Amino acid sequence: MQTDITYRPVAVIDIGTSSIRMAIAEIGSDSSIRILDRLTQAVNLGKDTFTRGSIRHETIEDCVQVLLSYQQVLLEYEITTPEQLHVIATSAVREATNQLAFLDRIYIATELQVDAMDEAEINRITYLGIRRELTQMSTDATIVVCEVGGGSTELLAVRNNQIDFAHTYQLGSLRLRKTLDSYGAPITQSRHLMEAEIKRTTGLLHGHVNSDHPLRLVALGGDIRFAANQINGSWDSKTGATIDRDALETLTNDILAMPLDTIAQQYPLDITFQETETLGPALLAYVEIAKQLKIQKIQVSGANLRDGLLQQMALKGAWSREFQNQIIGSVLDLGRHFDFDEAHAVHVASLASDLFDQLQTQHNLDPRYGTFLRVAAYLHEIGMFINNRGYHKHTMYLINNSELFGLGKTNLLLIALIARYHRRASPQPKHDGFSTLNRDNRVAVSKLAAILRVAVALDASRNQAIHQIHCKTDEKQLVVSTPDATDLSLEQLTLKQNGSLFEEVFGLRILLRSNATKLT
Repeated sequence: MQTDITYRPVAVIDIGTSSIRMAIAEIGSDSSIRILDRLTQAVNLGKDTFTRGSIRHETIEDCVQVLLSYQQVLLEYEITTPEQLHVIATSAVREATNQLAFLDRIYIATELQVDAMDEAEINRITYLGIRRELTQMSTDATIVVCEVGGGSTELLAVRNNQIDFAHTYQLGSLRLRKTLDSYGAPITQSRHLMEAEIKRTTGLLHGHVNSDHPLRLVALGGDIRFAANQINGSWDSKTGATIDRDALETLTNDILAMPLDTIAQQYPLDITFQETETLGPALLAYVEIAKQLKIQKIQVSGANLRDGLLQQMALKGAWSREFQNQIIGSVLDLGRHFDFDEAHAVHVASLASDLFDQLQTQHNLDPRYGTFLRVAAYLHEIGMFINNRGYHKHTMYLINNSELFGLGKTNLLLIALIARYHRRASPQPKHDGFSTLNRDNRVAVSKLAAILRVAVALDASRNQAIHQIHCKTDEKQLVVSTPDATDLSLEQLTLKQNGSLFEEVFGLRILLRSNATKLT
């Protein structure tokens, strides 16, 4: 019997470098998405931030008016609650010195909460938007997903639907324009200057991408979609288009040779005047990246950031088991870089996940915290790479200063603190990092660090003997039983020594028992 699918209206708004875009859709009870409307309004956010460092008052008020007009459209679609709308801002807002003033002004005028996403979060959302398309591509190739924005360039390397590499380069079309303006170079030299800047910024790209397999380049973004329209004519954004690198370079040369007003006059239906500033530099970046990777054919995708945001809403968050596994791939790479004890780390992470699932009633945390716990468990000993003494503090530093796919700065800090507290002192208000957290995150770190201590103790012998555990609350204690081992003396001793944080946080003493043989 087929169940009727119900739909709810939702919307996402992307406050970008040169425009504010909104997508309105219906999400079905089966997580399907139906696009209802798309709107775009040009703004000068990126030009302000990347040329003067802050957003001008006039630009802020322009953004307010755009968002107020969007709110009228949202009312027509009966989108009236915060759960139905997600508003984000990217690098043009995130890097502005008056970011907080901008966000506060938007909230005062519209009551909209704007999420200024960092680079790792943008990578995560980009992947959500394009992952279905990637699953249909060849599994024997490494697929490099690239989007050149106004302020930065996002790159993902994907193989067998697993993230091999993710990085955000401080290379954007408006930044390149700023570089040209600072040199004051004539238009005849502009291409060479931009090429040099692109090569300088992405010079190590080829070393990060596994060239043992065939490479494919998938390009996202309005500038490359413009190029596909000019080179191929009309194309289906659902299936994408393929363009030749030489054809793209020819078009790029033509665009770079034109004054901005000529570009706007020649393509009045395809591009706004604000977008003419980004077009040439962005296309040149795509050409140079394709050359570095020795790729002749470029796949152009119609996917965009709004698609990823809608996918996240459809999934009721991005922390599905599949997506957790994507994160873990880059986590393991980081652990191997610091020569961690992989067998122990993997086993502790498995035990920590089991504890998190079985202790849901006690900790009452949502699934994303389970991901943070797993990552902390994998990496809890990487500080030993620096020094065994005080290594938990070194671990915190290394995690907090790493780049992990899908995990933004706030999430990295939480993970770093969970790993830091897997031994020694309990969390204290005076500790670096911990003192900056709000109460909810402080409590979450304490809960997860307490669980991690238990998981680490369960492999105190480092022989991965305990695979199955069963947790049961008995009066004032938590009984953890296992059928796997009869001699648990080392694990029981370690739990006794390190179980104080768990008792402090949850009010439960821990008792480890073996039911492999009859207890006396």
